[in-house]
Order: sequence, then structure tokens, then C-alpha cells
Amino acid sequence: MEGLSVVLALVVLVIITIGMGVRIVPQGSKHIVQRLGKYHSTLNPGMNIIIPYVDQVPYKITTKDIVLDIPSQEVITEDNATIIANAVAYINIVSPEKAVYGVEDYEIAIQNLVQTALRSIVGEMSLDSALSSRDMIKAKLKEAISDDIADWGINLKTVEIQDINPSATMQKAMEEQAAAERQRRATVTRAEGEKQAAILEADGRLEASKRDAKAQVVLADASREAIERVTQAIGEKELPVMYLLGERYINALEELSTSDNAKNLIFPADLPHAVKGLLNR
Repeated sequence: MEGLSVVLALVVLVIITIGMGVRIVPQGSKHIVQRLGKYHSTLNPGMNIIIPYVDQVPYKITTKDIVLDIPSQEVITEDNATIIANAVAYINIVSPEKAVYGVEDYEIAIQNLVQTALRSIVGEMSLDSALSSRDMIKAKLKEAISDDIADWGINLKTVEIQDINPSATMQKAMEEQAAAERQRRATVTRAEGEKQAAILEADGRLEASKRDAKAQVVLADASREAIERVTQAIGEKELPVMYLLGERYINALEELSTSDNAKNLIFPADLPHAVKGLLNR
């Protein structure tokens, strides 16, 4: 019985040892083999054989594209404006051994690199340029960190700027500035309208004055011609003037009688005498 137990124990040990020596690596992954604490080899997808108890697999690295989120951070622009920016990086590990042994934590390292490069790039731009130049920031960001992470066996496929927005205080200031600009434009437009209206009104008064003056000239010429004709017809110097003044006197009294303020109207009994009074005769 003791011999059988020993045999069974040996069989179990052999099975366990064989199992430890055979490693199945799934597609999209690579395993790092350390022999006696030192890097030995990298296992590719499929079945691989290692030396049990001597070789160990401490790291299992994915070869698929990794989406790495870059946390939001405050960035100061060249004109001292504060904006909030975050990004996302797409990376691929091409040399697992470099990613494992070249840096303590490649994800944290890449996040810090992207954040630092983003602050440097945006810090050289104005607020308006930073808000409208995502493609340029993306290109500069990729150029700035690609060489650094290549030393870790990592390929930066692309980096995208997710959000780049003014901070809350900056947003409020921009809204107030936009409102003030709209108010200024409205004031200017209203002032221009009032100016044009005043100009048109003044032009209208000027034109009316010119027409009134021309009308007075025409009336004066008409009166002069009427006096000359009446004088020629009557042959006296005083009577034509009395005639025309009397006519205008009667017209004035008629207009006065139709006025809203007129209550009672008294005509002079001796109209010729009244007209002579106008002439101081």
C-alpha cells in the first residue's frame, strides 16, 4: 500500500509538472517568461513549453489596441485664460518586454506625458486659437510623445482631444462680454438710425423752407403784377393797393372766423376806412 501511494504521488507530481510546463497563450496576448527572476523570453499566442519550477510567467500583456483615458485638467493659455481639456489616447504594445521593464506603470506614465505636453502646447496659444484648433493640437501632441513612449515598446496610434472648453468663470466672463458687445452694436445701430432720421428731417425742413421761399417770391410777383394790372386798369395809385389789401383783409377775417378759438367775429362797418388805416392814411 505504501508503494502504491508513492507511485500515485509521483504520477500526480508528474501531471502537475507537465501542466506547469505547458502554457496556452490566447490570441491577442503575449506572456513574459522570467527564468530565476530574470527576463528570458516572450510567449506568443498558442501552446508554449517552459521549464517548470525554473520559469515563471509574472506578466500577461495584451497586444490589442488600448484606449487610455486622459483625465481633465486646467490649462492656462498664452493670454492667461483658463480652459478645461481632456483627451483619449489609442496605444498598442509592440514590445511587451520593454513595456514591462522599461517603466513602472506605462498607463500612468502615458497619462502624465499627454497632460504635460497638452499644457505646454496650449500654453503657447491664445484662447481663441486653442478653442478652434483641435487638429493642430492633436498633431503636436502626437509628435511630442510618440518618441518617448516608443522607448517603452509602445506605439501611439492616435490621440484625440475630447473636450476643450473655457472654465466656468471664463465661460461667464465670455457670456458677459458677448452680451455687452450685442448691447453696444444695438446702441450703435439705434444711434445711426436716429442720426439718419434727424438728417432726413433736417433735409425735409430745408427743402420745405426753400419751397416756402419760392412760394413767397411767386406770391410777391403775383401781387406786384396784380397791382400793376389794376393800376393800369383804374389809373390811380392808391386805389389798387387798397383793393388788394382789402381783398387780403377779407380773406384773413374769413380764416379767423373758421378758427377753433374764434367765438365772436365783428366786421368793421367802414371797410375802406379800415383799409386806409392799415396804410396810415
